Amino acid sequence: MGFMDGRRFIFQGDRLWLPLEEGPREPGVPLEPQACLRLPEGHVALRVAEDHPRPEGVEALGLRDAFPRMDTGDWARAGRAYQWLEWEAGHRFCGACATALEPCEGHGRRCPACGRTVFPSNATAIIVLIQRGAGTVRELALARSPHFKPGVYSAIAGFTEPGESLEQAVQREVAEELGITVQNLRYFGSQPWPFPNGLMVAFTAEHLEGELRPDPAELEDARWFSLDDLPPLPAPLSIARWMIDAAVAESQRRTT
Repeated sequence: MGFMDGRRFIFQGDRLWLPLEEGPREPGVPLEPQACLRLPEGHVALRVAEDHPRPEGVEALGLRDAFPRMDTGDWARAGRAYQWLEWEAGHRFCGACATALEPCEGHGRRCPACGRTVFPSNATAIIVLIQRGAGTVRELALARSPHFKPGVYSAIAGFTEPGESLEQAVQREVAEELGITVQNLRYFGSQPWPFPNGLMVAFTAEHLEGELRPDPAELEDARWFSLDDLPPLPAPLSIARWMIDAAVAESQRRTT
């Protein structure tokens, strides 16, 4: 559960405070938050300084490391709290005239000098699982970023650019990173991604033309993997893993 009682989420930098043992706890030391926000659903998000003393029996974990320790719903709420804190930290001053922003309707902020208004938003990214073949020869195109854990391969992902649709972003990212084209895009789902403030929109697609030519500026490797011989995969918390698991499950249903 989230630190203390499940209604407050306390971050030290990008790390969440969690009790070492199950059960609610009191801080034990006075809290001096740098930021304190009440989310629309009533949860409170706080951020304390890096040098703030941590209570006895509490550890600070990044959200990825906290995932196995938390209920899925609480982890999602913690991620939401973190994204609100990130937005608040990045929108203290007007981007047009540098005047301090003031609260306004709808959880937004308004510049009292020039009238510019900003509202909480996400950075939208696409992720696509590319497949080819059928039955026992079904394969997935998976790639490896140098930022991944050793050996891990995943689906292709990238941020949308101004003025393009999600579908156009898929085609562009696939062409840029893998050198191929795809067809039959299908929406799979979406996932808030608090690293630090994204929304991942997931698609599946079928290979159309081209041979894999991974962009060395982005990827260490990319290759086709059969469904019965997959490499190490992303952690279960990610929508990339959900798509891969769904592809494997669908193949197993069709062959039984």
